[in-house]
Amino acid sequence: MTFWDHLDILRAAIIKIVVVTVAFGILTFLFKEPLFAMVLAPKEPDFVLWRLLTALSEVSGGRLPGEEALSVQLVNTGLAQQFLIHVKTAMSVGVILASPYILYQLFRFVSPALYARERHYVVRVVGFGYLLFMVGVAVSYLLVFPLTFRFLGTYQVQADVPNMITLDSYISTLMTLTLSLGIVFEIPVLCWLFAKLGFLSAAFMRRYRRHAIVLILSVAAVITPTSDVFTLLAVSAPMYLLYELSILIVRHYC
Repeated sequence: MTFWDHLDILRAAIIKIVVVTVAFGILTFLFKEPLFAMVLAPKEPDFVLWRLLTALSEVSGGRLPGEEALSVQLVNTGLAQQFLIHVKTAMSVGVILASPYILYQLFRFVSPALYARERHYVVRVVGFGYLLFMVGVAVSYLLVFPLTFRFLGTYQVQADVPNMITLDSYISTLMTLTLSLGIVFEIPVLCWLFAKLGFLSAAFMRRYRRHAIVLILSVAAVITPTSDVFTLLAVSAPMYLLYELSILIVRHYC
């Protein structure tokens, strides 16, 4: 095939990806109530994380810190902002829903240029990477973002200075943090790939563990949407656990 033939195939794949993604986005847009019930759930007192922590505190005989101050009211400050946020949120969820099809089309485009053994590796790496990305999204939604929102949303320098958190700030922080955690969870895949290429080893990673911690804190400070220490630690802790997991993967599978 000529270069232009490959370009035509790539264009067809991109058109299919765009059509499917937009279709999922429109479908998600039509279900506004379920969409924002899911998106806004982490701010509610009955979110699954808070129910779990409350149950654990009752079993241990203690009390969940700040339980009475969990409820936070969001506000809107722009005329068209709620509609634009609705569109942006729907399209973002549409991309997530369409992501398996996107990966399938990209693999279908590149697979003819790969040998059978290479296709086998690509399927394993992409599949494992996609699984880790979705785990990162889940960790952000179920754990990191609720803890971050609870801390920042209820933090006050004085009792007579109330917080007024905008809907746009809430959605932007949720999306940025979720995307960041999804990308961060690709660390084991990257380490495995570098180890396969001969650039990395488990001994090297153990030897420079302290340097890695400093690098993790620096990266977490860059990717976190807020500048507080709590969010920094909430993001860097999973990154460090992934680094330790990467050492095990490199040692046993490379």
